[in-house]
Amino acid sequence: MKCPFCSHQENKVVDSRISHSGDITRRRRECLSCGARFTTYERVEELMPLVIKKDGRREEFAREKILEGIRIACRKRRFTALDLEEMLREVELKIQSLGVRELPSSQIGGFVMAALHKRDKVAYIRFASVYREFQDVEDFLTELQKEQHSANTDGESTLN
Repeated sequence: MKCPFCSHQENKVVDSRISHSGDITRRRRECLSCGARFTTYERVEELMPLVIKKDGRREEFAREKILEGIRIACRKRRFTALDLEEMLREVELKIQSLGVRELPSSQIGGFVMAALHKRDKVAYIRFASVYREFQDVEDFLTELQKEQHSANTDGESTLN
């Protein structure tokens, strides 16, 4: 593992922790050259389907794009890097369980929205505003009213 600070190849593992779900390992490492510490995440790489974009193009599944969308939605909320990785892993497992070779990006967005909705309604609304291409305040209000109605019928609290 190359040090992100000095690019030296040798380091030692200082601490390892396994995620709640058991499929991601977080490792704290220390560079043997400069002494800097950094974190890596280890997971099994699996074959993912091609993504069918809105315009019909097909591209390779890019977990980094999904993680960035989750990260933006969760900005300034109470989530750790491991929480974000676990949400992404949940989405990946749903995709893999479908057993398909191609998958519309809209379905992936739906999986992300479901993962966010379970954990943080504000992050969910943020993601939905981009995913559903809200055009104005009315779109936000409509989504908030749907969320309010859902919370009232489910017996849950309103937006976090």
